Amino acid sequence: MEGIGLGSSVISVVTPVYNESENIPLFYAELLKVTRALEHDFELIFVDDGSSDDSVKVVESLAAEVKNVENFGIKLIELSRNFGKEIATTAGIEAARGDAVIILDADLQHPIDMIPAFIRKWERGYDVVVGVRATDGHYSTVKKAGSELFYKIMNRISETKLVPHSTDFRLLDRKVVEAFRSFTERQRITRGLIDWLGFKRGFVHFETGERLHGEPSYSTRKLVKLALNSFTAHSLFPLRIAGYMGVIFMVVFGALGLFTYIEVFLAHDPMGLRITGTALLGLLMLFAIGILLACLGLIALYIASIHGEVINRPLYVVRQNKEL
Repeated sequence: MEGIGLGSSVISVVTPVYNESENIPLFYAELLKVTRALEHDFELIFVDDGSSDDSVKVVESLAAEVKNVENFGIKLIELSRNFGKEIATTAGIEAARGDAVIILDADLQHPIDMIPAFIRKWERGYDVVVGVRATDGHYSTVKKAGSELFYKIMNRISETKLVPHSTDFRLLDRKVVEAFRSFTERQRITRGLIDWLGFKRGFVHFETGERLHGEPSYSTRKLVKLALNSFTAHSLFPLRIAGYMGVIFMVVFGALGLFTYIEVFLAHDPMGLRITGTALLGLLMLFAIGILLACLGLIALYIASIHGEVINRPLYVVRQNKEL
């Protein structure tokens, strides 16, 4: 790539783009200003996720301008249609050739001037540096409440613990990128997969910037869909709910049915409850429903095993392998 030498480490900046034609020049100017002061080479990877505006033309014009910049290069990946931000981000990560990869939104809500702080953490030995929002000042009340609820539920039911208010704004070491490339699932949440990998993590807290132009690519509907995908991809609890309900039904209504049988048929109703045949039939049906749900829970255990095999995640991830 023109403009990038071989004397220093290369930092790849992956930026998914969807109808960001007005923000791209501002984003690029700010990024160029920050990176010029750093002793690294940079490749900027724009991944156009099926934009319907002039985003691609704007990126192409920037690529012509950047040819004379010494430590900077631009790459454009144009997807055939809108596949969603998670897939666009994945495409960018897989195309990156840098020693570290920074994921950065083009809408300027991820503060570009925090990049040096991310790189310093990386140079101190952290494999993953996670950007964490200090506040949700630019989000609506509904999105704030939804975010809080998502993290509370996710961290209760999932084996992968997510840091509240963590974002896609993060730096990945090369070894993390290579491990990330082994994931095969289609319904994915990038930050969840990165957190699943483990590795040594550092955190950088930042204030979210204000979006200057355009609309967010993630609508409330898309955020709900992403949350549901996260629950099913990183937790088997939803699959086991039927089984848990079945056990509760069996215990509660089984005990109630036994009490009713003793009360009515063996003790001849000494308490005067006068339980009718309809009530007895209802208890029997509820107990039978409990058995049915418990059987569904058993089937769910087998489906969970199939689920684990189908997503085909690596059995383990090696941070480093060295002889001592």
